[in-house]
Amino acid sequence: MTDFTWEKDAEGVATITWDVTAKSMNVLSLEGWDELDTCVTEALADDSVTGIIITSGKDTFAGGMDLNVIAKMKAMSGDDPAAGLMEGLMRSHGILRKIERAGMDPKTLKGGKPIACVLPGTALGIGFEIPLACHRIFAADNPKAKIGLPEIMVGIFPGMGGTTRLVRKMGAMAASPFLLEGKLSDPKKAKAAGLVDEVSDDPMADARAWVLSATDKDIVKPWDAKGYKMPGGAPYHPAGFMTFVGASAMVNGKTQGVYPAAKALLSAVYEGALVPFDTALKIEARWFTHVLMNPSSEAMIRSLFINKEALEKGANRPEAPDQKVQKVGVLGAGMMGAGIAYVSANAGIEVVLIDREQTAADKGKAYSEGILDKGMKRKKVTEEKKAEVLGRITATTDLQALQGCDLIVEAVFEDVGVKAEMTKAVEAIVGEDCIFATNTSTLPITELAKASARPEQFIGIHFFSPVDKMLLVEIIKGNTTGDRATAKALDFVRQIRKTPIVVNDARFFYANRCIIPYINEGIRMVAEGVNPTLIENAAKLLGFPLGPLQLVDETSIDLGVKIAKATKAAMGDAYPDGAVDEVLFAFADAGRLGRKNGAGFYDYDDKGKRQGLWGELGSRYPQADTQPDLHEVQNRLMFAQVLEAVRALEEGVLEDIREGDVGAILGWGFAPWSGGPFSWLDMVGADWAVECTEALSERHGDRFATPQLLRDLAAAGETFYGRAAAAQAA
Repeated sequence: MTDFTWEKDAEGVATITWDVTAKSMNVLSLEGWDELDTCVTEALADDSVTGIIITSGKDTFAGGMDLNVIAKMKAMSGDDPAAGLMEGLMRSHGILRKIERAGMDPKTLKGGKPIACVLPGTALGIGFEIPLACHRIFAADNPKAKIGLPEIMVGIFPGMGGTTRLVRKMGAMAASPFLLEGKLSDPKKAKAAGLVDEVSDDPMADARAWVLSATDKDIVKPWDAKGYKMPGGAPYHPAGFMTFVGASAMVNGKTQGVYPAAKALLSAVYEGALVPFDTALKIEARWFTHVLMNPSSEAMIRSLFINKEALEKGANRPEAPDQKVQKVGVLGAGMMGAGIAYVSANAGIEVVLIDREQTAADKGKAYSEGILDKGMKRKKVTEEKKAEVLGRITATTDLQALQGCDLIVEAVFEDVGVKAEMTKAVEAIVGEDCIFATNTSTLPITELAKASARPEQFIGIHFFSPVDKMLLVEIIKGNTTGDRATAKALDFVRQIRKTPIVVNDARFFYANRCIIPYINEGIRMVAEGVNPTLIENAAKLLGFPLGPLQLVDETSIDLGVKIAKATKAAMGDAYPDGAVDEVLFAFADAGRLGRKNGAGFYDYDDKGKRQGLWGELGSRYPQADTQPDLHEVQNRLMFAQVLEAVRALEEGVLEDIREGDVGAILGWGFAPWSGGPFSWLDMVGADWAVECTEALSERHGDRFATPQLLRDLAAAGETFYGRAAAAQAA
């Protein structure tokens, strides 16, 4: 089967239809490129063809380039991959330039055939770069459609002419949110912004009418016409100069220089704006090659698209019948329980929200109403949708209302006794097939399962707060958890449109196991006299959204104290974080509990806005005369997390490095540019990591001791992903 076909009607209008039959949405493959080129070439060469319409055989246009192909492009490009990539990109540019010039005389710009593009629905990435090369874009009036160039979100940028064309079409300033932020628009907003030319109830009919009436002048792109000037001004125009100076500052401010795609995009725009269009395409291709050669882009595509999608589709789901949830009982209507109730109801699941007091249960339901009201203000939610979602939530104190539930998610107070009491009470009411899940971030699942009469149906589901915004859900298998419980949890997470990772039971599971050492290392350095500003900025220059001191303020210092006390009680003399506790407990005793009460490592105003680091921090913990090197601070913060990820894999808590990488990025914002802890270690090399951790452990203690697994990889000259691929192949 071919992805592109074409046919001609009685009036000579050729329609090229894109339809990848094996997929629900069109994605472009390398073979697809060749087929599109063939269709365009044949239609232009046919003297009886008066014009061309490119459209889709589906209710969407395209989801973009197949990222599995992009991820392999470097490996497929021969012994000189940079040259191979550049050659392939220029060949692709040639296809789109063929569409754009449409057979016209290069000197007179006459004699070309009009080419329109019809978008029945969503058009993303290359699925919008192809339309940009056409002479007019007609979009169906489909409010659910999304149009734009989201490449920057997965570590690349629009490198098939989209960057150059959009900037020349709109100007650098107007194009920046669509290029640098990956902003997507519905058809009407896309037309208002200048992304598409027409929004129509019958785009095919309108496109056909335009093709039949178009003149030579109608099909000449502005940048091909004599006297073209870039909207908003080129770099050396007074207005354009200010735009590019501001853009450079904005990009570096937001990315801290660790995301190569954003900087490369800006370079392609700036340099391309100084030269003719065809030269600008070559510049764009060179910068895109530069990004594809950078290991960051490969790691981001692998983790944020390929691996994430595989996990969402059930890559590690055990064999079990479909476990789609019909009715869920949520125990506890606090912020966590209220969030779980909202995402469940919003996904079409009937919800029973339980709390001890009716006022608390009602408040939990009101949380959903607040989210829906905000959606209505943004015109994302209708009155009918709001009523429908709220109608699925029953807020009550009556445990009998849980009858008929096939899944229980318990989100009560973090106390083994309280949770055990609820487990027994609820299991006496629900059916024998009901799966019981506990939402906990620290308590061992195997221990909690002892209260269950059916421990094989008991599992942990760790949501991250706020539930409605956080993408990750950590599913924890206890020692007795059965396959059906795991399948149920995975199917539930898929229903509520989150990304799951599955781990085995151990202290702090996976996410908190890595997050806590990151926070603790920052606090340790404060006690050692390291400048707190250096600590926080070292983390941000690594690409972390929050430094460790800001993060502990956000999660609350008293929670940190509670976790520390529980951990110390469990570990006894082996407890390693006494130096951290001295600082943490002192803050709690002083009433500085973090952002929630306006005082922590940072000061806050009455509205909770950060005002800067606490003024007395320097006097409480005087700064050392000699400050460590930036890289020393960064290595401490990075390896504090990464080594725990390796140990989790080594101990069998983590069974799949894909889950380790995806979970790290989505769970606590681990340096997305790196692709996650295992991708980062592959990037820097096991040899260097061993050398670095040996030096850190000598200076700072056993918490930086090198795991044997890392030593084994270094000795064998292997990588985590290379070893995983070899094991899968075997």
